[in-house]
Amino acid sequence: MVTSQRRERERAQRETLIVNAAREMAEADGWPAVTIRRLAERIEYSQPVLYSHFAGRGAIVDAVALQGIGELAEALEAARAGAAPGEELAAVAQAYLDFATGHPAVFEAAFTLAEGLPFGPDAPDVLKAGFAPLFAVFAPLAGDHDPEAVTEAGWAAIHGLAVLARDGRLRPEHQAERLEVVLEKFTNS
Repeated sequence: MVTSQRRERERAQRETLIVNAAREMAEADGWPAVTIRRLAERIEYSQPVLYSHFAGRGAIVDAVALQGIGELAEALEAARAGAAPGEELAAVAQAYLDFATGHPAVFEAAFTLAEGLPFGPDAPDVLKAGFAPLFAVFAPLAGDHDPEAVTEAGWAAIHGLAVLARDGRLRPEHQAERLEVVLEKFTNS
């Protein structure tokens, strides 16, 4: 029993090592630089060891995405909980943009590269937790509309700002104004 617990613990530690190394490599050099071969060299394990934990690079990207969405959920919830009454939407939106800027490779993994993550009712709990703070601030603004649809539209607007800014498509000096415009459209409807 003790031996199997130790093995499970060591396996979990290796998985964490793999995910963290992939994330660090992607943040430093971009996702194209993250290959199974380079990752194995980085963590000093053989490629078969990596494959014993993950089916391939895509599964590692998905694991990074899940880890990142968990961190995003925590950041959004902390922003919501720490905001002054009436400022929760702005705080959550800014936290989303800050996360996207501060963790570009994780953001890309979560919202562009992840392949095996189901969204919707079958989503893993961590994805639902990532949606919850967004729902908490947008749903009260739904009026006669479906609260989830309003949340998805609000999320899409903020996400669009994040992606377009990340890709250099928007003027950086107008970021605060753009966010203000988006938030006004939701709060003054």
